[in-house]
Parts: sequence; structure tokens; C-alpha cells
Amino acid sequence: MHPSLPIGDFARATHLSVKTLRFYHQSGLLAPDEIDSNTGYRRYGIQQIPTAQVIRRFRDLDMPLDEIRAVISAPDIAIRNEIIAAHMRRLETGLARTQRAVASLRDLLEHPDAPVAIAHRTVEASMTAAISELVDVKDAMTWYQGALGELYATLSAQGIEPSATAGGIFSNELFTLERGGVTVFVPCLSEVRPMGRVGPLVVPAVELATTVHMGAHHGIDREYGSLAKYVTEHALAVDGPIREYYLIDHHDTADATAWRTEIGWPIFATF
Repeated sequence: MHPSLPIGDFARATHLSVKTLRFYHQSGLLAPDEIDSNTGYRRYGIQQIPTAQVIRRFRDLDMPLDEIRAVISAPDIAIRNEIIAAHMRRLETGLARTQRAVASLRDLLEHPDAPVAIAHRTVEASMTAAISELVDVKDAMTWYQGALGELYATLSAQGIEPSATAGGIFSNELFTLERGGVTVFVPCLSEVRPMGRVGPLVVPAVELATTVHMGAHHGIDREYGSLAKYVTEHALAVDGPIREYYLIDHHDTADATAWRTEIGWPIFATF
């Protein structure tokens, strides 16, 4: 039998409150070394102090209790380390997202009325290879990257060269209802044969007010807002889906700072 501490002393030794220790016991995460059958008092072995300290640090890193339990009960070091590494990757992703949000917010506060160059562009109807699906707005970026990769792979397999910049068409419902139709397309001179999700599509002509977002898609809402303000002030807006054209994207370079996305808001013809 290891030397043991009453729950209060164990709480002081580990900086875990009595309430927390009781909760960890009830959830099967950290059971006392012994429980007095008459009084129900809990006692913890001194050998449990390192385990409690590890649990406390994992909780400081927001690791879920189920994962902590899996780490503690892992049958070997490799499994334990993989669980920890997976959580660390999630933390790093979350940290990067927070840093992007902070940088974007700081820029918005410091430059609330930053000038945005807006142009008008007439887009002719074009034959494309396309994928169209209903998409949740939270999945739109991942879906777009996968769809674009599938389009380029299909064109390559059929020996068809793209003839212009890839683009996307986004239904109003995607923004208003958080789920709506999305089409990603690649213009090409030859008609693609249907394969998997890919099929031929004639993208209709449209007149657009356009601006270019530089970098990854984070913060692209600022250019959307500038376009909305412009077309409203000039009474140019018409019903129709937003378009994006991927002038430079992940297909061209892994350097997100070099990406360029042209955003097009449909307007009345001005010619």
C-alpha cells in the first residue's frame, strides 16, 4: 500500500479542487487509491500526484476528458504520443486561426475606410467543365479546393487544356441560409465528357462590378462589403449569384500571400 493523502491534502498538492477531484472520480478519469467504506472519505496515493499534474496540464490545453482518459490508459507510448500529437495539431490550427482573426480585426480597426479599386467587366458565355452541389457555408472552402482539384484532374485525364481562369458561382442562399448551390468551373475549349461529379456547363454571360482580394480567403468579406456599397450607391445591383475568379490560387502556388481572387457582383450592363 502506497502512502496516501486525504482528498483535501491531495487537492493542495495538485492544485485540483476537491470538487474537480470528485468529478474526475465520477467520470472515471482519476479514481482515489482507497475509499473508506464507513465514511466514504477518499484518499489518494502519493504516486497519483504526477498523474493528476498531467491531467491538469492537459485540461489547461483544453484536451477533452475522453482523450485524457485515452492518454492515461494508452497501452504503449506510440499510441499515447499520437493522441497528444493530434491534440497539439488542433491547438496549432486554432492558434493560427486566432492570429489571423486578430490581424484582420486590427487592420479593420486601423483602416476602416481603406480604398478598394473597383472595375466593371463583361464576361462572355463560356464552355466549362464544372461541379455543382449544395454546400454548407462552413464547408465551402474545403469543398471548393476538392472540387477544383477534381476538375483539373479530369481535364488532364481527358487531354483537355483549360482556356481561362477557374471560377466559382455562389447562390444567394449560401450566404443568407448558410446552405446553397455552389458551382466551381474551369473554362475549356473542348467539351468535357461527364466523369464522376464533373460535367460540361455553359456559364452564362454577365456584367460584373469587380475587385480583387489579395491573399488567402480570410478577410475576403471586406471586399464583398466594398462591392455591395459600390453597387448600391451607384444603383447598379441586379439579382444574381456572386462570382469569384481564382486568378492565382493554391493550384498555382502554396504561398497564400500570392493568391489573388477576383470577386464579381452582378450589375446592369453599362455598355
